[in-house]
Amino acid sequence: MLRPTRREFLKTAAVLGGGLALGDALALPRAALAQDPMALSVARWDPAALATADLAAAAGRLTEAAIAGLGGMGRFVSKGDVVWVKPNIGWNRAPALAADTNPDVVGALVRLCYEAGAKTVKVGDNPCHPARHCYATSGIAAAAEAQGAQVVFLDDRRFRDLKLGGERLDSWPLYPEIVEADLVINVPIAKHHGLTDVSLGMKNLMGVAGGQRSAWHQQMADCLCDVTAFLRPRLVVLDAVRVLTAHGPTGGDPADVTLVGTVAAGTDLVAIDALGATLLGHQPAAIASLGAAAARGLGTLDFRSLPQVERTLS
Repeated sequence: MLRPTRREFLKTAAVLGGGLALGDALALPRAALAQDPMALSVARWDPAALATADLAAAAGRLTEAAIAGLGGMGRFVSKGDVVWVKPNIGWNRAPALAADTNPDVVGALVRLCYEAGAKTVKVGDNPCHPARHCYATSGIAAAAEAQGAQVVFLDDRRFRDLKLGGERLDSWPLYPEIVEADLVINVPIAKHHGLTDVSLGMKNLMGVAGGQRSAWHQQMADCLCDVTAFLRPRLVVLDAVRVLTAHGPTGGDPADVTLVGTVAAGTDLVAIDALGATLLGHQPAAIASLGAAAARGLGTLDFRSLPQVERTLS
């Protein structure tokens, strides 16, 4: 029997009276994915060799290899799907400063989605700096549009309060066009963060939220767990081509950027973030949001225990 798309399921739930929490609806595709044994794929390029390579082309190849290791984008995208690619586009920074997701990673994901049969691929975020500056300076808008994506500037008037049922966030305004997509691909960059030590996939989900997000700062770990539990992303792609090692999340000093040459993809957000934490020199259990997420059963900190494949490119 064909599985209904998430959008179709949400419409059905609404017709039946809305008695089913939206988070429950989002969980259904994840249960189907759990039957597939491959949970983590890591593609690496030796940083010394990468320093003299075509970095844009290498970032695209790393992304392709990471997705191929999971079984290909067709595992996640069905013909006719609407896909939202959610990078970190939070800051008015050039790609070399590693404050935003690598644009060539984003472009490769858009292309792979269309090749897998997606009807529409949208790219957007709710940035901290002015959106039009961030989208342009980061290179993400140009890279996404070059592959046929719709680049979306999130309209503050369209955020809608949704019932999250979290421990700290009972409800919060989220962007409905993202929540209702058939697939959301969470595409963070691995970087330092002055408040949370790291900014990875869980932190990147703040870009789906509107409202006064600064209110999360006092209980950041719990708030990130609440939005993660609600959205339950099915595919996470971690950009660690370059990483920002200090003065995050905004960065600005090239001396804080390290060329790592890694892209990881997986179905367990906590595991991907744990991997990212190690790339940044942290023990995953020492990161408050990751420890809290693991305690809630949102994923595993022991990313090495997952069925996985690793490939080295050159």
